[in-house]
Amino acid sequence: MKEVKIETKLDIYEDFDELPKSIQSLMELAIEARDNAYAPYSKFNVGAAILLDNNETVIGSNQENACYPSGLCAERTAIYYAGAKYPKAKILKMAITASSQNQVTDKPIPPCGSCRQSIAEYEIKQNLPIEIYFMGVQGKVVKSSSLANLLPLLFENSVL
Repeated sequence: MKEVKIETKLDIYEDFDELPKSIQSLMELAIEARDNAYAPYSKFNVGAAILLDNNETVIGSNQENACYPSGLCAERTAIYYAGAKYPKAKILKMAITASSQNQVTDKPIPPCGSCRQSIAEYEIKQNLPIEIYFMGVQGKVVKSSSLANLLPLLFENSVL
């Protein structure tokens, strides 16, 4: 048997104001999307904003449904829209923010497992890392230079 250690490198910003201005602008779009989320069941609003290599930005918010599996997370709403609207564009950066109507979200909220897998598909497809920034409503902001940092053992098409 051999033990393997997998390490993840993340950059931590103390708060929103410490982010580069361009990322603040992207995160502001994610905040706007978060505030327009449809989350009557979970009371957990999420917004995402994506910057593409053609300088277009795409946003998404979580959209819930009384039949829970029929809803869609903000990250997948945004990434699928980007793929449908701009199929040749590459995703450069993604900003994600989440808020709870039940408590203060003062910790960075990363994408869920399903969203990580969906983001991974696009990162692999475009053969270019996607920078991901995520936060709650307040507090620290985390930057990952690639989805591979958040999901190091990717399930990808080469195994199919």
